[in-house]
Amino acid sequence: MRIGSRKIGKNQRCFLIAEIGQAHDGSGKLAHAYVDAAAEAGADAVKFQTHIAKHESTRAEPFRVKHSPKDTSRYAYWERMEFSSSRWKSLARHAREKGLIFLSSPFSEPAVDLLKKLNMPAWKIGSGETASGLLLKYILKNTSGPILLSTGMSKWHEIDAAANEIRKAKRPFAIFHCVSEYPTPLPRAGLNLLATYQSKYRVPIGLSDHSGKVYPALAAIALGVSLVEIHLILDRSEQGPDASSSLTKKEFRKVREFADAWQILRSNPISKATLAQKAAPLRKKFGKSLALRKCCPSGTILTPDLLCFKKPGTGIPPESKGEVVGKTLRNSKQPDELLCWRDFQ
Repeated sequence: MRIGSRKIGKNQRCFLIAEIGQAHDGSGKLAHAYVDAAAEAGADAVKFQTHIAKHESTRAEPFRVKHSPKDTSRYAYWERMEFSSSRWKSLARHAREKGLIFLSSPFSEPAVDLLKKLNMPAWKIGSGETASGLLLKYILKNTSGPILLSTGMSKWHEIDAAANEIRKAKRPFAIFHCVSEYPTPLPRAGLNLLATYQSKYRVPIGLSDHSGKVYPALAAIALGVSLVEIHLILDRSEQGPDASSSLTKKEFRKVREFADAWQILRSNPISKATLAQKAAPLRKKFGKSLALRKCCPSGTILTPDLLCFKKPGTGIPPESKGEVVGKTLRNSKQPDELLCWRDFQ
């Protein structure tokens, strides 16, 4: 599977998505600042969410987190989060200029139509959209490119149904383990399910993390996930609904550095024989050789109690002690000198 020019899958560098969500708080200027932050944090892609209130919500929709007095209803909040088509084009262009892949999750069919004009290379299905499958079917019918399927609110049979729909459409896809709890406590991160997803679906597996800590992402990378999506926040003191579930730019950068280091570590196997060969010079420096415990004159017959082992390992090796016992010294020998075979009569 590919997302843009990036190959996704086993033995590939972990693909990191900086999820911005609504952290921009409806500000185009702040949204652009988040594009810059995602690039500086080392993300491969920056992902937004495209909400169009009149096509997605009603006045009866409850708040998940009532974080701001600006909005009298969730519907009003979605209205405030809307961007114009030109703003989305500007953000997509900015992302590409920064070397990032631009993504945004749609939450209505008109949002899909809007984003389709931006030539996104992949489509992320949010956890809340996976269960019904309605938006997924529309995306499969009207777009192209891989599907990134989040599973946080779905039951197994719903994930099965979504996977079957995607396969019928002959679209590549990845499945993201996700816990829809904000923030997700570490005991409920559920990383054991990563292996289950892998064995069950045989596609690239990702983690969509809401813990607000680096540890689940680091562990998931070590366990072999192909993609990690993490919410990014400029300042955790912000009052956005996902602030407590996000990583700062510095924390996100740690995940990037670990992912790169892990890729190097797992991509460069080495044999023990090679290690031993490379260590041969050090072995001589750190190893030990046969020496004397005290000064011994010429003619001394060497007994076990006269022998000891001292650095470096460039003389007679310790395992040859039995051959040295009983030999006669040709010349006197000091305790700060290593024995050598020519010292014996």
